[in-house]
Amino acid sequence: MNTEIYRFKVGSFECMAVSDGTFTYPDPTTLLFANTPKGDLEQALHEHNLQLERWAQWVSPYICLMINTGRHHVLVDTGAGGMAATTGRLIPNLQAEGIAPDNIDTVILTHGHPDHIGGNTDSKGKPAFPNARYVMWKDEWDFWTSEPDLAQLKVDQHIKQLLVTFARNNLPPIQGQLYPVDHEMEVVPAIRAIRAPGHTPGHMAVAICSRGQQLLCISDAALHPIHLKQPDWHSVFDLAPEQALASRRRLMDKAAAEKALVLAFHFPFPGLGHVIQKEEAWQWQPIETTG
Repeated sequence: MNTEIYRFKVGSFECMAVSDGTFTYPDPTTLLFANTPKGDLEQALHEHNLQLERWAQWVSPYICLMINTGRHHVLVDTGAGGMAATTGRLIPNLQAEGIAPDNIDTVILTHGHPDHIGGNTDSKGKPAFPNARYVMWKDEWDFWTSEPDLAQLKVDQHIKQLLVTFARNNLPPIQGQLYPVDHEMEVVPAIRAIRAPGHTPGHMAVAICSRGQQLLCISDAALHPIHLKQPDWHSVFDLAPEQALASRRRLMDKAAAEKALVLAFHFPFPGLGHVIQKEEAWQWQPIETTG
């Protein structure tokens, strides 16, 4: 049994949460909760069995989504590729399930960060999914393929350079297969691009509906389950924090109201669960997995 694949259904659609591997981030409290008072953070971490002074590393999953609608094979995000020795598992995991890169006809890129676009290209710099349309929000494409202004990100210059380098290496090679979107629309029947800016200028979510069942892929609208209980705490990587928080609230409202299954890229694998309304915020309820 492949523990890096989780199969599930949304109506008649066959879906898989597919791991691209993991990445270990230092100083996770600064990364995840950039605007959080220390006392409040200590209490929130305690509720998740974490201690502020001892939480030195965050091992984050990178979880892509594969959808077989019966007519289309749709991949949401391509993982980090060769960013680290622990990443780049997406294509081997797909191949282990009998899905070759050329089987995929649509690749949706939720945004331009390295862990979401690093698998766009192969070792020769060619599109890794040669028969696919690559779908990205136009604002996102324009931002990362120009001279992106990262001045307001409170991260070191090395990380800023990593962001720019990955965009330059992994976006121009797919331009010939690019399908830019500038409004909420169906990418293929029953799979819809949802505007969710803030984390990046053209960050998007993806909504899937089949036979009355809903799946909402929130990408990086929340990086940790604590962000649901504390929706006004933002990440150091949010380019426009207030806009990111507004997008998070809008998506959580949608998920809770529709009782949708939710996929979160960085949550514990397989990243699937439900969002439960709790007063003015929400609570993450992961699905039960067996085996």
